[in-house]
Amino acid sequence: MTNRKLFITHTVKPDLLDQIKSVIPDWEIHASTDPNDWEKHMSDAEIIIGWQSKWNNEKLMENRNVKWIQSWSAGVNSLPLDELAAKDIRVTSANGVHSFPISETVFALMLSLTRNIHTYVKNQQQKIWDDKELTLEIHEKTIGIIGVGAIGQETAKIAKAFGMKVIGVRHSGKEADFVDEMYKQSDLNTILPLCDYIVVTLPLTEETYHLFQKEQFSRMKDTAFFINIGRGEIVKEEDLAAALTNGEILGAGLDVFETEPLQKESPLWEMENVIITPHTSGSTAHYGKRVVEDIFIPNLKSYLNDGSLPNNLVNYKKGY
Repeated sequence: MTNRKLFITHTVKPDLLDQIKSVIPDWEIHASTDPNDWEKHMSDAEIIIGWQSKWNNEKLMENRNVKWIQSWSAGVNSLPLDELAAKDIRVTSANGVHSFPISETVFALMLSLTRNIHTYVKNQQQKIWDDKELTLEIHEKTIGIIGVGAIGQETAKIAKAFGMKVIGVRHSGKEADFVDEMYKQSDLNTILPLCDYIVVTLPLTEETYHLFQKEQFSRMKDTAFFINIGRGEIVKEEDLAAALTNGEILGAGLDVFETEPLQKESPLWEMENVIITPHTSGSTAHYGKRVVEDIFIPNLKSYLNDGSLPNNLVNYKKGY
């Protein structure tokens, strides 16, 4: 009888690997970041942790054993979801592992823009003392969180420490802790004029592609800041650049872009009212531990018990 196989495409620390082995001691477990190993193991593994965009999808679809893919990222828009759905291969995401580092990045961007820290850092490099009066503060302002999942809720929780009013937007419209008012995505244009900060934490789907265009920026306050840590394609970048240039919004903190790395000719690089980070808002030393201990192992135990995957199972119809 052929052993059941788990294949891991990312570096996993030995203690985490031992935890996995303790749950499935009779399985073959292979962990490799070497592309030369990927095709070999992806062809017969029952469970795969990680997804590589360079994979031969046709080869994977020929694998009759594969039943479950645990994504290493929260977003799954890079996976061939239609093909996976047709083959009844389930996918679970890493949604939730980013909530601490990304919410910290959100407030780092918001505070830097509000208190002009990014400009002071540049001035320090040139030994410029510019003490012009600051007028903005974050306390008691209104934040609109577009996409209230794990990241959005942690952001809302922190916002309450600043006495902020929190307006949330989520697909279901269901209420959430720390959110004062919750709306559906169809209400987006209604809430934009109410917010001093707009924070986008949405996944990329057909419904969210270019959700923010010229019309949305025109509805925002001219004193508002726009923060995007979701996906770059949610924003029509040329419209954002125009809104920043024309003073329709005051500034932006951006971790994700339509094309990555951000093209050198992009006008966003040169804008004084923009802070750019290179898609690192979710980076943390605790990433692998949280994927394995908080999501994968609990799911693995359920999978072995009754075949269910209770945590972060991707809904193919929704795309996340």
